[in-house]
Amino acid sequence: MSAHTQTAEKGQNTTLLCQESYVCSGTDEAIFECDECRSLQCQRCEEELHQPERLRNHERTRIRPGHVPYCDSCRGANGNIMHASMAGSRQIAAVRCQVCKINLCVECQKRTHAGGNRRKHPVTVYHAGRAQEQEEEEGMDEETKRRKMTEKVVSFLLVDETEEIQVRNEEEFIKKLDCSPEQHLKVVSIFGNTGDGKSHTLNHTFFYGREVFKTSPAQESCTVGVWAAYDPVRKVVVIDTEGLLGATVNLSQRTRLLLKVLAISDLVIYRTRADRLHNDLFKFLGDASEAYLKHFTKELKATTARCGLDVPLSTLGPGVIIFHETVYTKLLGSDHPSEVPEKLIQDRFRKLSCFPEAFSSIHYKGTRTYNPPTDFSGLRRAVEQQLENNTTRSPRQPGVIYKALKALSDRFSGEIPDDQMAHSSFFPDEYFTCSSVCLSCGCGCKKSMNHAKEGVPHESKSRCRYSHQYDNRVYTCKACYERGMEVSVVPKTSASTDSPWLGLAKYAWSGYVIECPNCGVVYRSRQYWFGNQDPVNTVVRTEIEHVWPGTDGFLKDNNNAAQRLLDGMNFMAQSVSELSLGPTKAVTSWLTDQIAPAYWRPNSQILSCNKCNTPFKDNDTKHHCRACGEGFCDGCSSKTRPVPERGWGPAPVRVCDNCYENRGIQLDVAELPSDEEGGTLIARKVGEAVQNTLGAVVTAMDIPLGLVKDAARPAYWVPDHEILHCHNCRKEFSIKLSKHHCRACGQGFCDECSHDRRAVPSRGWDHPVRVCFNCNKKPGDL
Repeated sequence: MSAHTQTAEKGQNTTLLCQESYVCSGTDEAIFECDECRSLQCQRCEEELHQPERLRNHERTRIRPGHVPYCDSCRGANGNIMHASMAGSRQIAAVRCQVCKINLCVECQKRTHAGGNRRKHPVTVYHAGRAQEQEEEEGMDEETKRRKMTEKVVSFLLVDETEEIQVRNEEEFIKKLDCSPEQHLKVVSIFGNTGDGKSHTLNHTFFYGREVFKTSPAQESCTVGVWAAYDPVRKVVVIDTEGLLGATVNLSQRTRLLLKVLAISDLVIYRTRADRLHNDLFKFLGDASEAYLKHFTKELKATTARCGLDVPLSTLGPGVIIFHETVYTKLLGSDHPSEVPEKLIQDRFRKLSCFPEAFSSIHYKGTRTYNPPTDFSGLRRAVEQQLENNTTRSPRQPGVIYKALKALSDRFSGEIPDDQMAHSSFFPDEYFTCSSVCLSCGCGCKKSMNHAKEGVPHESKSRCRYSHQYDNRVYTCKACYERGMEVSVVPKTSASTDSPWLGLAKYAWSGYVIECPNCGVVYRSRQYWFGNQDPVNTVVRTEIEHVWPGTDGFLKDNNNAAQRLLDGMNFMAQSVSELSLGPTKAVTSWLTDQIAPAYWRPNSQILSCNKCNTPFKDNDTKHHCRACGEGFCDGCSSKTRPVPERGWGPAPVRVCDNCYENRGIQLDVAELPSDEEGGTLIARKVGEAVQNTLGAVVTAMDIPLGLVKDAARPAYWVPDHEILHCHNCRKEFSIKLSKHHCRACGQGFCDECSHDRRAVPSRGWDHPVRVCFNCNKKPGDL
């Protein structure tokens, strides 16, 4: 059992008790602490123990509320410090060993009671009160207080190597930083090649050497992604990044991630450990400056407006400190005392044609390490001096920092195709622009990444070429163009002023039309019997536009006459079927009585089945027995046989169960049908034949309607056999769930997701037609 477990089992003291147990048996409250006896003593034990002459001069202090004794093991008998970590201060005791009778701090307990039999010694736990802590803090110098403030700082993964933010929201970001939401902060980040000691530099510059950011002597990089920690002394968010030139499978994404970190930083430390400054340093900063101005400045302004940030994000980039560590060579500017290092840095940028215009300032801080460890004091002073300057970058709340990083990650994210990876620049445009390519001419989109989420269309600066496969022509009205307006027009079935049926009639006679919103109908394809000219030569202009992936074609067939006709027939058939159900029943019943034989009971008198007495409802069908003429339900008159005595034969006809069983009984002569009844019987037979024929025709018409519907489908509609589920709610289609096409986008939807009605002029639907839920939300004309 560990000492920690034993400590927990012993409990925590709230009142200090006498540790001598000389008179009180250890039950009285401690009043004094004797440094030479190394114990807490109650009133009675203190008096008895110090009665001898040699013990009267012991130095004793009265215990105050919240008092905790000092560690007895930190100092030896001669007062020497026993372990180096206690230099400059005497540690407060954490526990008291009941067997050894000594007070121990945490480190001394680990050192002396971590193994052997002492590990099992019972201990009493001390807890310093607030008053004791304040007393200790008052006795510390400023440097010790700063060290103490950074003791509990830990780092956390902010963004992983795939550019995914690992913090869900602002609240979690603030919680992991362990700072106040109202605290105004700045951001300091570090860049450099892998293995140059970036994490080690941050630990010694901000956290007094504590390993807040992980370091490792291994060959593999110990920092993957972006890590962050909060420095409570300087009120800054410190960000550690993955090194350049390191082994990674996501080189382009890692490079883009570095620029996102740079964009939210107020101060950037570029760490380099080399005897001379390499060109990579200047190339990196120059390319970063160009990409920052080209892609990030506009996005930061948009983030300020979109998120409603109280503190505007500066469009001017962060300040840069180049921290240069050498071993065998002199520092920059040492050979020319009259020239400042910053001037030499600017000259080097100019020679390489790199212009770091985005950065508010560039400073050089060098250190020459003759013997390790590296001296970071100069860098620390330079960082603190830059953080105090608020002229270009002012502190902001942690929520603003998170929103800026989240906005940049949402905009500039996604995989970068291998064919777009450029190696001539650290930050090529392909890392930040849309990766869509025109299907017709192959040119790329020049908009920012993920611009489609904001409804911004694709755009390219180069002209496109016509492709018959995509038919990427756009018609504009020639008359409007000459008046300074550019109005797009499309060929369609009918004019917007024509009713649906009148438009179909005109289409059958005069062909399709081209209608301009300003000029009206400007063209009909069969306006004359002969000599009709092409619209391109007369009334419209042609422009070639780019075809982007996922977009519809341009001059696809918008002639929807066949589909309109099917829609009208379906609507009429459905209306007649629903509205004429009641009258049809009444007319059918009356007509049946008129052609029924004389021995049949009239339908109006048949209220229930003659055998089972089941009452007939409105939708129930009544069946007459051909033998007795009574009315029966289907279950009681399902048998068939010839009834020659009634004139039904030789083919079998419907009879009731009773007449089927009594098939041997012959009718009287008086019951045989007369000539008049025979004529009526013939009329009845003809009526049944017509009814069966019409039913077969209606059934047969349902079959080719499905084939006709697919043939009449407009070109932009998705074929029925490709639609397996609703495009919106993803419900699978079945016999009970019908497919419906949105007249705007052409996708397949269920009725619930496409019950809205709206005109779609761009598709040739000038009257309200079915559109899906998503298309109905779009502003303006469809």
